[in-house]
Amino acid sequence: VLFLFCAALTEHKILFLSSSYQRLTDACRALLALMFPLKYSFTYVPILPAQLLEVLSTPTPFIIGVHSIFQSETQELLDVVIADLDGGTVNVPECVHISLLPEPLLQQTREALSMVLDPELEVADLAFPPSTISASSLKMQDKEIRAVFLRLFAQLLQGYRWCLHIIRIHPEPVIRFHK
Repeated sequence: VLFLFCAALTEHKILFLSSSYQRLTDACRALLALMFPLKYSFTYVPILPAQLLEVLSTPTPFIIGVHSIFQSETQELLDVVIADLDGGTVNVPECVHISLLPEPLLQQTREALSMVLDPELEVADLAFPPSTISASSLKMQDKEIRAVFLRLFAQLLQGYRWCLHIIRIHPEPVIRFHK
């Protein structure tokens, strides 16, 4: 999930494959939800009809879901990250380089997500673990996952004002983001 998240943030082409239309829609929507403060402005098609498969060869970034019947048509795509939801795999072509999160943030996010998704890991190494470990309800787990990614964005974007430049050539000052 973090790999697909980084691919979406760095504007790569992402293709979801599944035999379930519901799973395709849920996966595409979940990826967009994880990017919450940001909005995805490229092509987003949760379920691509068979007649439009040539859209997969466009040069612009996208998040698209395709039924796994058409997996053979996706084999010749060279610059597309393919997430097989039925098999649980993510295939990245050799020509695609995805920048992951900076190291302390990546490890912190992995640990926080594992604690939300599998709370037994927190007490697994204790000599005297507590007798009961309450798993979160699905609604609470959803909020906890959102909080992990919101914290990640807060840490990633802290200090962004140092990258802003004010240009005073025009009558109104213009604020420009300097990379």
